[in-house]
Amino acid sequence: MSTPTRMHVLWFPDWPLRAVLGTAPPHPPTALVHGNLVVACTASARAQGVRAGQRRRLAQGRSPSLRMLPHDPAADERAFLPVVRLVEQHAPGVHLLRPGLAALRSRGISRYHGGEGEAADALLALLTEAGYPEVCIGVADGVFTAELAAHAAETADGRRRSIVPPGGSRDFLAPLPVPVLGDDELAGLLHRLGISTLGEFAGLDAMAVRDRLGEQGARLHALAQGADSRPPAPRPPDPELVREIEFDAPLGQSDQIAFAVRQTADAVLLALGDASLVCTEARIDLTDDDGGVFSRSWLHPTCFDAGDLVDRVRWQLETLVERSDRGRTDGEHDAAHAFRGIVAVRIAPIAVDDAAHHQPGLFGPGTDERLHHAVSRVQTLLGHRGVVTATMSGGRMLADRQVLTPWGERAVLERDPSQPWPGSLPGPLPAEVFSPLHPITVTGAEGVPVTVDDRGELSCAPALIDGSQIVAWAGPWPLHEHRWDGARARSGHRFQLVDARQRAWLVFCADGRWWAEGRYR
Repeated sequence: MSTPTRMHVLWFPDWPLRAVLGTAPPHPPTALVHGNLVVACTASARAQGVRAGQRRRLAQGRSPSLRMLPHDPAADERAFLPVVRLVEQHAPGVHLLRPGLAALRSRGISRYHGGEGEAADALLALLTEAGYPEVCIGVADGVFTAELAAHAAETADGRRRSIVPPGGSRDFLAPLPVPVLGDDELAGLLHRLGISTLGEFAGLDAMAVRDRLGEQGARLHALAQGADSRPPAPRPPDPELVREIEFDAPLGQSDQIAFAVRQTADAVLLALGDASLVCTEARIDLTDDDGGVFSRSWLHPTCFDAGDLVDRVRWQLETLVERSDRGRTDGEHDAAHAFRGIVAVRIAPIAVDDAAHHQPGLFGPGTDERLHHAVSRVQTLLGHRGVVTATMSGGRMLADRQVLTPWGERAVLERDPSQPWPGSLPGPLPAEVFSPLHPITVTGAEGVPVTVDDRGELSCAPALIDGSQIVAWAGPWPLHEHRWDGARARSGHRFQLVDARQRAWLVFCADGRWWAEGRYR
């Protein structure tokens, strides 16, 4: 086992709240919420019984004065980057672990200041003067132990730093509970086995742990013993890649703006090239003559070139045209005055990658590059949503299980397809899906409409579908979802029908009405 590297870890308690509220603790009872769950809360909220992971209603019951705010992870990172840059000016090689947590190797800064404690005190003084008095610093062998030492420093001795001596990681970790490893499934298993602390877990035989828990369990077992085999790579300071153009007079036509912004796009690509980077995600900000800013982030399947950035500017302007058209009542469309004059365009790379990963092959571009070039050209002609890709999503209705995403964008799935989704249709699935559902008529042999009661009993056997004879049928299969939400609630029964022309249908019956959901080929 290799000797872990000595690390300084800087921890900013409740950073997501600090990023939103903009001031140092103490804060009033406040919680950040995402997906109806509490993601983070202030110390004053925790004192009233609010905890991360609680449902919104339970948290409000614990603290009636609790202030609820939406959680934005991207905002957390944007707010933390200036802190990282500040530390980098005094201690190069800072590694951003996550917003509110950063690490750097101890060797260089400790030699400069004359010791690990002196280096920690210097960082504390620097950050306190900059307006971050809540920061805590842990020093230990490896990032994992140093982070836990920083957490312990919050209540240790009032100095907001904690130093674990070299070789003392195992003794420091021994009394800590197993859940600090961050693996709830492993913590539950060890609890059932009667193991509640890292010291008890570290005392198990390493080979037995690997055989029983696999590589992930073996890695966590090594962490519990004080090892840390993944020292972070230093994070270089971010180069200045943002470029902006301001117009002397407001421009109101898409072609004018796209032509004017070409040099700005070239400047962005030149700055990326100087840093040996390529851009895979960019944000474009359009400012109108009233001071309004219209921002949007754009993704790319490989990396942007200048023409791609200009296309995104034009597509974003087309979005403003569509928004303006929806507000018109005279039915007219004037492309030259469809949106207010644009006075500035700003292009900011958000996600970058090493340019070496995007170099062409030794014998020229391959099939993927040619395909991307052809599809991108078609998209340029047809518009942003002119070419889409399909992604399988989770859901019970067939229309919910397909997500169409513009070419080059990353598919965002609101419903996880890996979840069980009870009531969803097993394969083989229909080749044709109707969205929205196509209304149909299903009747019995004498033309009486077929209904299904709450117990799944049919009023009579299906005999006709839109006047065509049904030669075979199967069902019903109940489907119920969102019962707690009156606006989204759905309840009904599915059937499979085969008509006289040997066409197989997937149909849905709810409240006495019938719809065709899909058709088999």
